[in-house]
Amino acid sequence: MWRKLLEYGIAIVILGLLWEVAALVLHTPALPGPFEVVSQPAILFNAAMGRHFAISLWRVAASLAFGVALGLPLGLLLGRERVLDRLSAPLIFITYPIPKIVFLPILMIVLGLGNLSKITLITIIVFFQILVTARDAARAVPEESVFSIRSLGAGKWQTYRHIIFPASLPSVFTALRISTGTAIAVLFLAESFATEDGLGYLILNAWSSLNYSQMFAAILALGLMGVLIYELLELAERKMCPWAEVEQ
Repeated sequence: MWRKLLEYGIAIVILGLLWEVAALVLHTPALPGPFEVVSQPAILFNAAMGRHFAISLWRVAASLAFGVALGLPLGLLLGRERVLDRLSAPLIFITYPIPKIVFLPILMIVLGLGNLSKITLITIIVFFQILVTARDAARAVPEESVFSIRSLGAGKWQTYRHIIFPASLPSVFTALRISTGTAIAVLFLAESFATEDGLGYLILNAWSSLNYSQMFAAILALGLMGVLIYELLELAERKMCPWAEVEQ
């Protein structure tokens, strides 16, 4: 724990120095230095910031959960069932490359301007990333492992539970970490339109009112949210995939 805190501390110092140098070189109100931002606790730690942070965190966490709940079982199934995989592959190959952010206006019209449209959009993005990763991970499971458990009398459900699912989990967690960055980026865009809550709204609102200290404080909060989710995923992976850590 202390080692990780030290690593984060070093990273924060390096980023802070680079930020300060950029602020001094550019010398513009649009880029306040880090000390100017963090020296105003009323901007960083207040009820409004906490509310926006909680709303954005809820949207991302719910989207990740729904994306995994939908994409993981379907991906594992397609990875092992060749007939289903052949039938669904063209549909996946056609829809996966489409940038899902283009559906934001449609979702807002159909589902409204609240949480549902934003969570649905991010869920779709996470779903495809988890689906493709889980499918490839399930296909990569050695047939010898499947034959071994089948020879002991295990059925299809037990094979998925004890072989396919555990073997695919490390890859799924990797995809989840990648999805976190994408989800937060899309969240910022989704919260920039026709809304009055969330860190994305707070950043755009501060920018339009030339409150650059508030804007960078919200950006820091967005980064903190990403680190929090990332570390929670790391913890979950260590608990659920202890063999992966031993292999490393």
